[in-house]
Amino acid sequence: MKKVGLLGCGAIGTQLALAIDSEKIPAKITHIYDKSKDASSKLAKQLSHEPIIVENPHLLSSNPVDIIVEAASQDAVKDVALSVLQNKKDLMIMSVGALLDESVYEILSDACKDFKKTIYLPSGAIAGLDAIKSVRNELDSISITTTKHPRSLKGAKFFETSDINLDTIEAKTIIFQGTAKEAVFLFPANINVAALLSLSGIGSEKTSVKIVADPNTDKNTHTIEAAGSFGKMTLVIENYPDSNNPKTSRLAILSAIETLRGYCSEEIKIGT
Repeated sequence: MKKVGLLGCGAIGTQLALAIDSEKIPAKITHIYDKSKDASSKLAKQLSHEPIIVENPHLLSSNPVDIIVEAASQDAVKDVALSVLQNKKDLMIMSVGALLDESVYEILSDACKDFKKTIYLPSGAIAGLDAIKSVRNELDSISITTTKHPRSLKGAKFFETSDINLDTIEAKTIIFQGTAKEAVFLFPANINVAALLSLSGIGSEKTSVKIVADPNTDKNTHTIEAAGSFGKMTLVIENYPDSNNPKTSRLAILSAIETLRGYCSEEIKIGT
C-alpha cells in the first residue's frame, strides 16, 4: 500500500486525506504539514489513522513515503518541490501555476530525469487535456474563457492595482484578458486551469485567457477553444464550486482524488 505525505491541510488537502481515510484511495496518509498548526491538527483529528504532523515541509519527503501531494500554494511548490524529487519521492502538484515560471519548470523537469521520479498534474476543473496533448504539434490557437461569481475571485493579486470593485458588478463583466502566464500570476488561486491548458498545448505566452465575473451564476464555467491543422475543438465545462472553498470547483477535487487513486492502484489505466 502506497504511503502519502500531504503538504497543505486546507479544503483540497482535507478532501484528499478524507478520501484516503475512507479507502476511496488505496493508500495510507502517514505524514502531513501545513503552515497553520491549527489546520494540520484539525485534519489529523478527523482521520481514523492519525498521521504524524511534521515541523517543516521539507521533512515530509525525508520520511518513508511514496508520494508527496501538494495542496498549499504556488510558493510551496517553488520552495519544496525540488527537495521532494531529490529525496526520490514522486510528487503531485495542485498549484500548477508555479510551473509557468520557466526556471521552476526546467529545474523540476531536469530533476525528474536525474532522480527518476514523476510529477503528476491532475486535470483539475477542465476536461479534454488528453485531446489537447494529442494535437499540441498541430495547434495554431487555443483559448479559455472562465466565468465565475465575483465572490470566487476576491482576494486575487489582480485587484491590488485594479479599479474594479467586485461588490458593484451587477451583470456579466470581463475583468481580464491576456495570456495564461499573466493570468496565473494575477489570479494564483483562481485560474490553475489556464496553467494546465498551456502546459498541455502551445505554452503560456500563446494561450489566451479571458476571465468573466457574473453575479448571476452559481457555477464556474470554462470554455476552451482550440484550432489547427487537426481541426477544431470546443469544450464547455460547467462546475459547481466546492462547498468548502468557492474558489475551487468540485471537479478539481474529484480530479485530484482520481489522479491519486490511479497512482496508488494496480489496474487498467484509461486515458492519461
